[in-house]
Amino acid sequence: MNGFGILLAVLASLIIATNALVAVALVRLIRKSECLGLCFVLNLAIADALVGVTITGLVTEEFSDHTYPIHRTFCVLRMALITCPSAASILTIILVAFDRHLAIKQPFQYYKIICGPVVGACIGGLWFCACFIGFLPVIAKGFQQKNYQEPCTYFGIFRPTYMLTVFCTGFFPALFVFIYFYCELLKIASLHAQQIREMEHIGLPRNSPMAHNTSDMKAVRTVAILVGCFVLSWSPFFIASIVQVVCQKCLLYSIIERYLWLLGLCNSLLNPLVYAYWQKEVRLQIYQMCMCMKSRVFPLFHRESGPLDPHRNPVRIHTISLP
Repeated sequence: MNGFGILLAVLASLIIATNALVAVALVRLIRKSECLGLCFVLNLAIADALVGVTITGLVTEEFSDHTYPIHRTFCVLRMALITCPSAASILTIILVAFDRHLAIKQPFQYYKIICGPVVGACIGGLWFCACFIGFLPVIAKGFQQKNYQEPCTYFGIFRPTYMLTVFCTGFFPALFVFIYFYCELLKIASLHAQQIREMEHIGLPRNSPMAHNTSDMKAVRTVAILVGCFVLSWSPFFIASIVQVVCQKCLLYSIIERYLWLLGLCNSLLNPLVYAYWQKEVRLQIYQMCMCMKSRVFPLFHRESGPLDPHRNPVRIHTISLP
């Protein structure tokens, strides 16, 4: 039994399933609320789902008998296609953090700035940068290994200097931007909390318009969890890759490709779980979808609407608030 292949197959299935569910919920939520900022979260779910789709090719290779050799060009394209959605996922997290930062810092100008053309330009530019990062070894032949030998692995076809370039131009700037946005959100939320304490001290009601910082704290919490998942998932992979670049005698290829890279892919599974659990709007939308599916799949167990019982409590209707 191929343990790594089974683990990769389970991970790919979970990534595709969870992100597809969250993507459908976000589409329904965007149609109801017309909040274009959720398009960034939808793009994150799509990018993570594509990560699961691209690694299914590696799953089939793990369970194949390797009778047919993999050509060099095909191996380069396969690894580039795997890198592209991963880079798009990381860049989209930056957009989500920026969107929440803008919504809190400029609440009155937010809906004027985040319009359809701006959202489309941001997502289009994001995928252009992600494709450039992923297909950089295809453009620059110097990032490819001179002596390619099977099997088709990441470091078997790409030189470690490519990971150094991605680290300096992608991972480190993204981490710096994450920390900056999180500190800004935390500062704004702390300022609002201080205003609440001052208002309570002078006897003003707690539910005054200035005291509504629930969305601020939710944004801070969500961004903090996204940043923490990103750092814990991808830091070991990039750090080990940098060590491999510096120490050519250190044979860390198998550890990086078998374990640390797999840990980085778990970030594509954690992102939809964060939004499905921590965002009330997404959670309620998924619940409504499940109840609707239950009524269609099991119609016999679905109670038909009849005359209302005056002694029965009225059913509460949950409304989804704008994020």
